[in-house]
Amino acid sequence: MSPRVGRVERTTKETSVLVEINLDGTGKVDVATGVGFYDHMLDQLG
Repeated sequence: MSPRVGRVERTTKETSVLVEINLDGTGKVDVATGVGFYDHMLDQLG
């Protein structure tokens, strides 16, 4: 079975966003927004 992985990267003049999800992964979350509160909230969702 092929891995179920999705990756999207988008760069604009103001920001750069990279999102990668592995549906068959270990459940480890790695969030790095540069804003501590956002990191905490997104980590809780993950």
